[in-house]
Amino acid sequence: MLFPAPMKIISWNVNGLRAAGRKGFVDYLNQCGADLVFIQETKANKDQLPDELINIPGWGVEFHSGERKGYSGVAVYWREQPDEIACGLGIEQFDREGRAIMARYGDLCVWGNYFPNGGKGPERVDYKLAFYDAMLDRMNVQRRNGRQVVVCGDYNTAHHEVDLARPKENRKTSGFLPEERAWVDRYVSEGWVDTYRHLYPDAKDKYSWWSWRANSRARNVGWRIDYFFVDQAMTERIVAADIFPQQEGSDHAPISLELKD
Repeated sequence: MLFPAPMKIISWNVNGLRAAGRKGFVDYLNQCGADLVFIQETKANKDQLPDELINIPGWGVEFHSGERKGYSGVAVYWREQPDEIACGLGIEQFDREGRAIMARYGDLCVWGNYFPNGGKGPERVDYKLAFYDAMLDRMNVQRRNGRQVVVCGDYNTAHHEVDLARPKENRKTSGFLPEERAWVDRYVSEGWVDTYRHLYPDAKDKYSWWSWRANSRARNVGWRIDYFFVDQAMTERIVAADIFPQQEGSDHAPISLELKD
């Protein structure tokens, strides 16, 4: 089927879907006005979730969970049944952590990803960069095959200094390491566009994640690490892109993208 037009997509790292459910997630889902909602860090397998988070009237859902209980995991909720749902990249080292899920409508492929956090040492930074590499390869292959590709989620990297409140203090922190930022540069150099920055090149102080520590969210000491990337050729179809820091329930804010036909 052709994708709903206009289409609104939301991506949100909920930092635990069961916890989000207790904080009004279903109400948010029904009020957000989206056609697709991608979730990162579900931290639960489907059989661990209450029925009210699975069988929501008006919504379908698919989960891609990791092997490790209470860790990682992604999901997608939809209003209209996609033509195809793909769970994972077909690469065992990534799929066992439940990091990627795709919904396809006709030629439109929308990915929701939980990119790895490199904060636990050099091996996890290498793992993170390998995931970036694998995902970029998949995006480029789909584009060459005539697909229109959208990739959203928690990228776990602030691209530029403007994308975090304390860039100088975090130059040696995973999430703002030169090698991580260089991978985002590579996405851009290969024709992929950060939709929020495309519309708001000079926007400052608009973040999507805040540490639980030191009252960071109230003081807006945050990072913009959640993104929608699209193929350069799709930029003319961008209607709106936004971040919703006022939405509570997680240490991340939801982000959105609206596309026209």
